Amino acid sequence: MNAVLETPTLESPDTGLLLDTSAVKSLFLGHMVQQNLFPYPKIREEERETLEMVLDSFDRFLAERKDSFAKWDDAAAQPEEFLQGLRDMGLFGLIIPEEYEGLGLSNAAYSRVLSQSSRHDSSSSLTIGAHSSIGMKGLLLFGTDEQKAQYLPRLASGEMIAAFCLTEAGAGSDAAALKTRAVRNDDGTWTLNGEKIWVTNGGLADFFTVFARTEGEAGKLSAFIVEKSWPGVAVGPTEHKMGIRASSTTTVSFADVILPAGALLGPEGKGFKVAMEVLNNGRTGLGGGAVGGMKACIELSSQYAKQRKAFGQNLSDFGLIKKKIARMTVDCFAAESVVWMVAHYIDSGHTDYSTEAAISKVFASEAMLRTANEAMQIAAGNGYMKEYPYERIVRDSRILTIFEGTSEILRLFIALSGMKDVGDSLKDMKAGVQGIFNNPIKGFGVLTDYTGRRLTQITSLGRDRIVANVPDSLQDEALVYEKYTLELARLTDVLLRRHGKHIIGKQLSMQRVADVAIDLFVGISVLSRVASMQADGSEKYEFAVTIAKLFTQDAKRRMNQNLRRLLKNEDEGTTSLCDYIVNEEAYPWDII
Repeated sequence: MNAVLETPTLESPDTGLLLDTSAVKSLFLGHMVQQNLFPYPKIREEERETLEMVLDSFDRFLAERKDSFAKWDDAAAQPEEFLQGLRDMGLFGLIIPEEYEGLGLSNAAYSRVLSQSSRHDSSSSLTIGAHSSIGMKGLLLFGTDEQKAQYLPRLASGEMIAAFCLTEAGAGSDAAALKTRAVRNDDGTWTLNGEKIWVTNGGLADFFTVFARTEGEAGKLSAFIVEKSWPGVAVGPTEHKMGIRASSTTTVSFADVILPAGALLGPEGKGFKVAMEVLNNGRTGLGGGAVGGMKACIELSSQYAKQRKAFGQNLSDFGLIKKKIARMTVDCFAAESVVWMVAHYIDSGHTDYSTEAAISKVFASEAMLRTANEAMQIAAGNGYMKEYPYERIVRDSRILTIFEGTSEILRLFIALSGMKDVGDSLKDMKAGVQGIFNNPIKGFGVLTDYTGRRLTQITSLGRDRIVANVPDSLQDEALVYEKYTLELARLTDVLLRRHGKHIIGKQLSMQRVADVAIDLFVGISVLSRVASMQADGSEKYEFAVTIAKLFTQDAKRRMNQNLRRLLKNEDEGTTSLCDYIVNEEAYPWDII
């Protein structure tokens, strides 16, 4: 049964967080868990000085290479001199504990470093991020003391660079279709065979976290540590990508690779748990990178709009340009607010933050995509030219909604994760949602036994109200989130009772539910952040209040529309039209 409902809550003595209670899943039940939403987290003072030093030196290092990034993008490679510079500054050891010769930064501080990096170049962020966020994160989370002692010092120094090997041809989001196999030998070693595709850092890495089947044709997954130097490991040529071209992406193949017994990472057969923990725990890196990219776009656009003239006026004087820059700013503030909140959960030892992490990834990646496109639009024809940075930023940002979990898969995950706590059939619902990455769509199949039993009674907010936590200027905005939290809970109840076992096939409804949850959590994170700033009273604070109001009004419109369309929509026409086009394999109308 779900820990939130069955076990005593675990409260952190340091932060007051309820460590086993999900703020987002609680929204589906009509609850606002105030301890997990207010007050807004702050950087730990003990690491502020270290973080400032890292940011300052890294910022100068990247600024000195400003004119090189476009060249490296064209060449689809970063020079060894640049990589050595990253090593020299300790940037491969950002989150590795000091006892293993790393900097030991928190997830929040690490996210801030990647944010700064992405203001200069996304490929640079990806080289560092793929190493830390996913490449060696499994070792940090699941490695034995012996494994950590063997590898972490070399990973911290950059002597070894790490990569994450999960995706295969025909098995992208559908991780259940993986064919790479590891067979245990009589002497306890393993024989590994298979091929992984789209491996970030593949051409640079000496350390791979590899996922393979370990039990028969339909066996479970296990995770392994694999070194590039072991016989049978082969790295393919550089993949030429649309964006993030300077970062290394290759195939990695394994032909009868003999792995020592100590190469198993985590328990045998628990590879999905390892993979999902790694991806969830590493989402603040991607989110931080997206925030940094947005800040760069806002800086470029505001400068351009101030300097560029049209019809005798600066572009910044035109209302449509003002709207674009304002919306870019709102998106950036909101993304930064939710990414930092999730990093706080991870750093505080929270045990149930996967839904929040998924929301931060979806929102930040899509906000970056919108911001990049708006920056290019403001620059107009110049934005389309390669001599300016806009077109590279647009190309680089496009991958964000695809890798480390597509927006579509994560929306299904968000919706079903929240819904599983709403019904009486919690065990069945939990099993279905936990299987999402085993077979992202079909993995919900266990939910087909769900019979639409009466759902848990939705309670009023009562003591859960958040109005008391925000300044007077944001009382109306707090009421919006309170209202739509109850509406989400009520309509989730209706949706489950209406569709029963068929809920798993209602993906368009799942998308709407997820989007409401996203708006609620991001919006409350914004309110919490602005509330923490009120003692400032400066002009920046007053405009932060404006941001909170603008975001809430947009969110209110979206939530209202999404909830209404749960019960009355055009989904049947949409799906039937798609079926017709797919059957025709073409657009069948023509004027002539």
